[in-house]
Formats: sequence, structure tokens, C-alpha cells
Amino acid sequence: MPKQPVVTGNEAIAAFGRAGFALDRIAKSSHHILKKPGHRFLLTVPVHGAENLKPGTLRGLIKAAGITVEEFVELLNE
Repeated sequence: MPKQPVVTGNEAIAAFGRAGFALDRIAKSSHHILKKPGHRFLLTVPVHGAENLKPGTLRGLIKAAGITVEEFVELLNE
């Protein structure tokens, strides 16, 4: 099992985009809301410049997306 990567909000958005999620809207607080047709959850990704996502936040996003850490790492490398 690979270690969870350290990524920025923009990098996470790009990876989730490769998994089929699309930008639905951007909230006032610079949180990007991603949506996937037929998927139960919305993903709310905080984007604060070049700041990395906190490990628990990224773990929750990966889980809500219905993918594993291994799949997320592969999506980052595509």
C-alpha cells in the first residue's frame, strides 16, 4: 500500500478530474466543488494557493470519491 501523497488543492482537482469529476462551482471561500454524474457525493476541495492539503482532508476526499490511495496516486501520475 503506497503512502498517501502530499498535494496541493489544484493537483488534487486535476487527479479527481481524471477520475471523472468536473468542477461544479467555486464557493466564495475558494473551495472548489466537484461533481460526478451518478456519484452520491460532492467533493469540496480547498484551494489556497500553493498550500498543501492536510492529510485528513485528502484522506476524506479520496474516500468520498470512492477510490483507493493507490488509484489516486495513479491518477496523479497520468
